[in-house]
Amino acid sequence: MHWNRPALSRALLTSGLLLAASPAFAASGLQINVLDEATGKPEAGVTVIIANPGTGFSREMITDAYGQVRLDNITTAGAYELSVAADDDHESVSASVQLRSNFTQSVTLSRRAATTQVVIVKGVRNVSRINTVNAENSASLNTEELQALPIEGRDVVTSLIRLPNVVPSTGFFPEAPVVSINGANGLFTNYLLDGLDNNENFLGGLKFPVPLGFTRDVTVLASSYSAIYGRSNNGVVNYTSPSGTNDFHGEVYALVRPGRPLDAQSPYPRRDLSGNAVGESFARQQAGISVGGPIVRNQTFFYANLELTRDENENIVDAPVLNTVGNVTGRNRFALGSFKLDHHHNDQWSFSARANLGDVRIDRPGGALGAGNSSFPSAGSEQVRKSTLIAAQARYTGVLWTYDGSIQFSRFQWDYAEPKGPAGAQVTARDETGLTIATVGHPGYVFNDLETSWQTQHRFQRHFGDHRLSFGGDVIVSDFELLGGGNPQGNYTVELTPGQISTLNAQNRGFGLGPQNILALNPRLIDYSVELRPQSFGTDQALWAFYIEDEIRLSSKLTATLGLRWDYDSLTAKGTGEKDLDNFAPRLALNYRLDNRSSLRMGLGTFYGKLPYSVISDALQRNSRAPAFLEQLRQLQSKGIIQPSVNLSEVTFDGNLTVSPQCASLSTCPAPADVQGLRATAILNEARILNPNGYESPYSHQFSLGYQRQVSSEITFGADLIYSRSYNLVRLRDLNTPTAFTPDATALTQSNIALLRAQPDNASRFLMAQSLGLVRSQAAADATRPVALAPGGARQITVSETKGRSTYSALNLQVTKARGDDTYAYRVVYTLSKLTNNTDDINFRASNANDFSADYGPSANDRRHVISAVGVFYPVRNLTVSVAGLFQSGQPVNLVPDASIFGTQDLNGDGQSFGENYVGNSDRYPGEGRNSGRLGWSSAIDVGIRYDIEIPTGTLQVSADVFNLFNTNNESGFANAATTSNQIQLGGGAPYVQRNAGPPRQFQFGLAWKF
Repeated sequence: MHWNRPALSRALLTSGLLLAASPAFAASGLQINVLDEATGKPEAGVTVIIANPGTGFSREMITDAYGQVRLDNITTAGAYELSVAADDDHESVSASVQLRSNFTQSVTLSRRAATTQVVIVKGVRNVSRINTVNAENSASLNTEELQALPIEGRDVVTSLIRLPNVVPSTGFFPEAPVVSINGANGLFTNYLLDGLDNNENFLGGLKFPVPLGFTRDVTVLASSYSAIYGRSNNGVVNYTSPSGTNDFHGEVYALVRPGRPLDAQSPYPRRDLSGNAVGESFARQQAGISVGGPIVRNQTFFYANLELTRDENENIVDAPVLNTVGNVTGRNRFALGSFKLDHHHNDQWSFSARANLGDVRIDRPGGALGAGNSSFPSAGSEQVRKSTLIAAQARYTGVLWTYDGSIQFSRFQWDYAEPKGPAGAQVTARDETGLTIATVGHPGYVFNDLETSWQTQHRFQRHFGDHRLSFGGDVIVSDFELLGGGNPQGNYTVELTPGQISTLNAQNRGFGLGPQNILALNPRLIDYSVELRPQSFGTDQALWAFYIEDEIRLSSKLTATLGLRWDYDSLTAKGTGEKDLDNFAPRLALNYRLDNRSSLRMGLGTFYGKLPYSVISDALQRNSRAPAFLEQLRQLQSKGIIQPSVNLSEVTFDGNLTVSPQCASLSTCPAPADVQGLRATAILNEARILNPNGYESPYSHQFSLGYQRQVSSEITFGADLIYSRSYNLVRLRDLNTPTAFTPDATALTQSNIALLRAQPDNASRFLMAQSLGLVRSQAAADATRPVALAPGGARQITVSETKGRSTYSALNLQVTKARGDDTYAYRVVYTLSKLTNNTDDINFRASNANDFSADYGPSANDRRHVISAVGVFYPVRNLTVSVAGLFQSGQPVNLVPDASIFGTQDLNGDGQSFGENYVGNSDRYPGEGRNSGRLGWSSAIDVGIRYDIEIPTGTLQVSADVFNLFNTNNESGFANAATTSNQIQLGGGAPYVQRNAGPPRQFQFGLAWKF
């Protein structure tokens, strides 16, 4: 097996040979239905004028026998003004609409009979914007809505919780995506920018964090979407970027979050925009500029945006034994730049180009949020995320044919712990009591991922009478390299005598203390570890897709859309499995217009997702080809656990390996360069290999049924039922698992629990619990493993398998009101839902002997009730007040063993998996099912105030935002990492322990010049 990078020429050749189509495009469609208001019948032969003053577009079209006109492949720039002139029998009717990328917006214009009497009707019903085209279950936030909402730090993705089917996410590492669609893991959401891929595909989430200034519209597609969308069995988030128009327009802004003392106090850490914990000293300053306009009127336009953010946070370095106590300041920096160029060559051809550059740096200056942390600044690091997207598109709009073609280059570098100091050793120093008094030097590990991708998409559309046929596909070819593992210069844990501590104090180095200052004292060595293979390695991933879709007008009221999509992910061919080539996804959508103002829609289909590259990367990084390990694998083959036909060279790899040389003293320890021979004798707690059976692409079968009604020209009501069953979800299996062990729950009497708690230490508790049949030692568990441990081998031999399942069902009720002539607008969404599964994450493993059936339970992001209510009020001229409330029932609680009873949390003795660092302890309290408890409801109300001051050169807008207005202590329902959340609690009736909380009341103030 060869882990090489594809040449650039190969990627370009592959791209050039494809006739592919986008999962979404910057081009859009517009369908206009003209009806008689009294009868609801379509009106044929009516002239509809469609104009876009922003781009100079203007066209007159005649309605067909169905009373429709249709424009496809038109730009999202500007606003489209639609009008039908008055005649002898009817009054005039008009509407204005903005488009989002790759969606056909339907507008119904109902013509009222002409009358000589002047009638004033409030809430006229002659314009409807309900979906009369397909069954797509989606919701959007446009520029006006986004700018009115209170959004922390202009971070658009956090605003998605105002839409149906979206909730704040419990993720599995601090930087995990902060939202979950349909309760699923946020890593599997497909993020798009103008229809092109914007995922960092190592784990998931946004590659380029699209800011508010470069968002025209953001849409969440939850189910029943078109076959042109794919690569997610969960959901899609599509950003539409703004464009320049014939009018120069722009914004210069400054935004500040001052922090304390304005913000409320909280005993729990806050989170910055990267998901990392910060203290009460946290403050943020932002500034930015955006400008757009014509280069050549009606033909060539530009739009540019630059946003800069700086966060400040103070940590405490608390090393009193070394006379060093003080504050260090960390500074996060975000620089996000975007540029877009649109050129309309003629009525048929147009072109666009876009570039996005992101530089995000998360500072870890040393120390911690509270007292007790003795990490010096030399052990600090910086997380660096650099993103580059460069895209170009050509668009052709003919009488019968339309075409879109795009190509995009992207690059993403994620250095999780770039050392602040020079490369070298890490030293953790203790005193003679065992108390850590200082950590200096290297961060102790390496994680530097580089992803380079090429993507091309092409789509064709042809009209055949009542048929509108689309076909095409897209391809993404990515190359990954990861430099990971421990510290090749060595991590040392040493013990200092009082005399050695005095020597260090006499040197008075303060924050300048480094590793060599401690090692030069020749302290007593406690532990020493070295990374043996610090090389970077990786492989490529190719994602192919082709689709065909036919939109059929069966009548003036009924439209059917039949689609078929095929997806292929080259990662499924890694290991010795066959390529997963049978991913055919049929889709059916029906949309029936009941009358002028209501429609019924139904969707049914299959949706395939992709594998995160980390599934393969982890199997390379944690792999081994040591002789003893290969012998273990051969024994598993002889037992039929691994098929005898598997070529072990195709599932193994010389991955990273950290070893701990045994040496009596620091002076006798071999240098890091001299310990390579230990590779063959080190015993790994867990090794991971590529799956001998290969991988399957995750997929879901989805069904939806919905009803929409335009109650008035401003008010729309919608009700949707969603049902989804997902398969081939990723989880971990231990090929060398011990036999099952079930604690004897009958021994958990009150008297026995009291006796266990009364023992002097955990070792004594463990021995007593073992005698009661409540725990099993690791040695006893190891004795039941199919293959025995051996020097150079591993205890756990894990693989990522695609066998997980989930079931999701939901009812959504939504009422929205546009402002119209009133002084208010609102959106109210209620969701009743349930999500159960037997895996929540790629690192999820069964709690006992690979018995995943015992782990089928509520998802970590399962919420039964969610109410999102947003109101925007315009009480006086130039004043806007928005109130956004989010009310959620409690998230599940996983009840784990209490070491004060059992002496351990590992009741079955199978040991801790690497993945449990992210998902939490997998053992549960005896008798408890997975996620069997619930936290209480959460509620948060945010308020935003905007006041516009008119000046000769535009408008000055003064803004103030208050988050969590009533300072509610929320125990769940906010974006968080699983291991730091309140969702892991001790079982057995132990008192609830709150470890974290949603953000307390916080303030944000801004000033913007809009022109």
